[in-house]
Amino acid sequence: MKLRRRLISILKSKNWRFVPFLLPSLAGVSCFVIAPFGDVLVRSMKTMVTDSFCGLVNYQTVFSNEAFLLASKNTLYFDLVCLPLLIGLSLLVAVMLSKSRLVQALKSAYLFPLAVPTATVVLIWKMLFEKNGICNAGLSRLGIEPVDWMGSDWAFVVLIISYIWKNLGYTVLLWLSGILGISESIIEAAKVDGAGEAKIFFSIILPNLKPVFYTITVLSFLNSFKVFREAYLVAGAYPQESIYLLQHLFNNWFTNLEIDKMAAAAVVIAVLLSCFVLLLQKLWDNTPDDESSGKRKKIRKRKRGISI
Repeated sequence: MKLRRRLISILKSKNWRFVPFLLPSLAGVSCFVIAPFGDVLVRSMKTMVTDSFCGLVNYQTVFSNEAFLLASKNTLYFDLVCLPLLIGLSLLVAVMLSKSRLVQALKSAYLFPLAVPTATVVLIWKMLFEKNGICNAGLSRLGIEPVDWMGSDWAFVVLIISYIWKNLGYTVLLWLSGILGISESIIEAAKVDGAGEAKIFFSIILPNLKPVFYTITVLSFLNSFKVFREAYLVAGAYPQESIYLLQHLFNNWFTNLEIDKMAAAAVVIAVLLSCFVLLLQKLWDNTPDDESSGKRKKIRKRKRGISI
């Protein structure tokens, strides 16, 4: 009886009033995300032809597949290079732009790359980086031999340039939303106390951008997987080795109906991505500022006579 009354009191409390509003979203996520992923998990432990249970054989096949290892290495290397470049460059541009009087007028201009269709971006790529394109024409005038941009290791550099160009403006706007949300009175007080631009940036602006920093890192990481569209339309299903990404691998396996290997690889990638996001969130939650603030809260509670 006590347990029943307890459950009834919990359900009647104000903390559960938001549940009806979450049910439609929960139903959609269950139908279109959780249930399909459960089906992928089951398929990863079955053979494609006989549909019989094979345990972890598909996972062993995936980890011994040279194409999977190459695509994983290239994708990881691409993220390790692109994320610091994009985050650092966009932060620098946002700080400089926040001091400009034309910041409101320039906001819409920075969203232009996102509005450009993928087919247009691919056309620009081909005009610039084809063997007889604009870049090689400029090199020829300078007396330099033409470069096979998409058929050599330069293809990786071209892919990085495309990713940064596509996502720089959006990331700058996210930084700007955080910078412009900082109270001007705090910055003015720091200037009165004699703080320079560098001191204000590292002691006031950067700590207040912590929530935005986490959001930008996760979004930039997820957006890095979308660069496959341009790479596929320019270089095809089997591009130069340095830009052969996981998306190329999945596309080729799907074309060949190797669903069992694709399902196993999808489960592995999903687990790794989830671990990365959770680890990133853990690092953000365990910063020294948070720990010191937690200690201060505990001290205040002890002073009030509250047992912890």
